[in-house]
Amino acid sequence: MCVLCVVCVLYFAQSADLTGVRGEESVAVPTPISSQDLWTLLLRRHPRLSALQRRVVLAVRQQYVAIGDHLLTLEDGDEVAVVPPLSGG
Repeated sequence: MCVLCVVCVLYFAQSADLTGVRGEESVAVPTPISSQDLWTLLLRRHPRLSALQRRVVLAVRQQYVAIGDHLLTLEDGDEVAVVPPLSGG
């Protein structure tokens, strides 16, 4: 059974630059949802994120999740973060 939940999405580094925001408090997301479908949903909201395609991971409840077939069960208030590749030395 698929239901909608409302999550908080955080954007870090280049993803914040591309979206123009650091976070969104109320994003409606169907659950369960694959990590690929979640990424697609975020791309629809912010098409410029496509610049990070294949170089980004998501973090759900502060746990890294690869974008793919991984099934996520989200709950109202969960935190989803878009984490682009970090560089530095």
